[in-house]
Amino acid sequence: MSEQSPRLAVRALILHENRLLLVNAYPGGQSDLWCAPGGGARRHASLPDNLTREVWEETGLRIEVGAPALVNEFHAPDRGFHQVDVYFRCRVIAGTLSEDWIDPEGIVTDRRWFSRSGMDAIRFKPDSLPGAAWGEGILYDPLEPLVR
Repeated sequence: MSEQSPRLAVRALILHENRLLLVNAYPGGQSDLWCAPGGGARRHASLPDNLTREVWEETGLRIEVGAPALVNEFHAPDRGFHQVDVYFRCRVIAGTLSEDWIDPEGIVTDRRWFSRSGMDAIRFKPDSLPGAAWGEGILYDPLEPLVR
């Protein structure tokens, strides 16, 4: 089995009216796990450009990408999967969430705004998400197991 480099992904921490935008990326209700919008980085495009594209595809929102807030790693050793996510603080510059928005990749099926206290009632990853979204500086969340 050949060793592959970890996959690199970017994610957006978007607070609006003190609520964080999260997406469910499990079509057909396969999981109730929520995460920040974003996805895999494509080669030869900057991380902010990748993130702008991913957020548009998943939510229909145009964003301005700010400073990094969190670096998170997760893995599934039995499947040879290892991903590094770089989370950026972002703000919406155009658009609103619409029930009829369809992710062209068909991955994100639901998107919602959550208050910090509202996050207590849902499953989300990574565990450090609220601290990064409502905190300051940059956090590092080391390797954690991939969950669904």
